Amino acid sequence: MKTKGKIFVFVLLVILLAIVMFLSLSIGAKSFSFSALLEAFMTQNESFEFSVIQQRLPRTIFGVLAGASLAVSGCLMQNITRNPIADPGILGVNSGAALFVVCGISFFHISGPFPYIVLGFLGALLTSFLVYGIASSGMGATPLKLVLAGAAVSIALQSIISMITMPNTQVMDTFRFWQTGSISGADWSSVRSLLFCFGIGMVLSFALAHSLNMISLGDELATGLGVRVQKTRAIAALAGVLLCASVTALAGPIAFVGLMIPHVMRLLCGNNLFVLLPFSAVGGGILLLVSDILGRVLLAPSQLEVGIVSALLGAPVFIGIVRKAKVKGL
Repeated sequence: MKTKGKIFVFVLLVILLAIVMFLSLSIGAKSFSFSALLEAFMTQNESFEFSVIQQRLPRTIFGVLAGASLAVSGCLMQNITRNPIADPGILGVNSGAALFVVCGISFFHISGPFPYIVLGFLGALLTSFLVYGIASSGMGATPLKLVLAGAAVSIALQSIISMITMPNTQVMDTFRFWQTGSISGADWSSVRSLLFCFGIGMVLSFALAHSLNMISLGDELATGLGVRVQKTRAIAALAGVLLCASVTALAGPIAFVGLMIPHVMRLLCGNNLFVLLPFSAVGGGILLLVSDILGRVLLAPSQLEVGIVSALLGAPVFIGIVRKAKVKGL
């Protein structure tokens, strides 16, 4: 696709994101028309509509940031591992973040968005080191070995999480709701914390985009062009871990967003990360908000959490990717 075509598609995606954000604000237990929504924003009086919209606004913005963070994280992980099915959930990163957050809640009575993010980042980072260390033994870290190591570590960490939470009813209740992946409890404090992490992750991603594009052509060629391959991969991995861990810490593990969106966006804009990263960010925000809206309407007046809906949407796509992916050694 030519540059003008990519710009046109990106503008359409941004318009679609704006429409989905409007639907997120207007659809719920109490739905509003466009005119009522616009009037509530313009007048900002103490009406019932305005109070409901004030409650939904941080949830909507948080959903956009969370979806964008997960999609960009998945894009980075697929690039640096050269694995078409790399994803924070599949590689065990979400489980590592979850374990540290659970330990903080259970043993240290930690609460609040920022402590959760710090714990989630540390857990995700250590887990990523562990998975890569296991996969790199022997003949090196192949795509298949990374997935198998991630699955094994994830299962082990989930068992530890169950051991910690089951004896404590209060922690178990909190964790049971958190592990489904939910943005319904998002507030402005969560939005600010996630926005800070998203900003750092995106700045690092764009700063490394040129080097990562070179690495995708081959390590030897990238080294010959002056790219410090190992350092670039390490910093990109840190950015990806920060993006997914911050979302996991605040909203719980949300599956398949980081897996699906990069593949879909590559079909639209190609592999150039300077283009793929913003495409993925917008696409991730759209997918997560659509999942959240469907969760509100499918079983109304009850709600399905966004993590459940995104898994239902993503599972068929994941099966298709696995069937088509040519993974060496499989």
